[in-house]
Amino acid sequence: MIALGRKNWLFAGSLRAGQRAAAIMSLLHTARLNGHEPYAYLKDVLERLPTQPASALAELLPYHWKPSA
Repeated sequence: MIALGRKNWLFAGSLRAGQRAAAIMSLLHTARLNGHEPYAYLKDVLERLPTQPASALAELLPYHWKPSA
């Protein structure tokens, strides 16, 4: 997956877009390494993010994340 991403990032459109894509891929890969299904993790985090207090954002990181009920 990383080798494929490396070629795709050449066409991200700009340096900042490539950096964002790399950050998202890194976050999803970390979720996978922590035993989470990446789609379920990302969906839950994006749904909870607007109401999550800034002081509790660390709870949404893959190594602290617990699925919402």
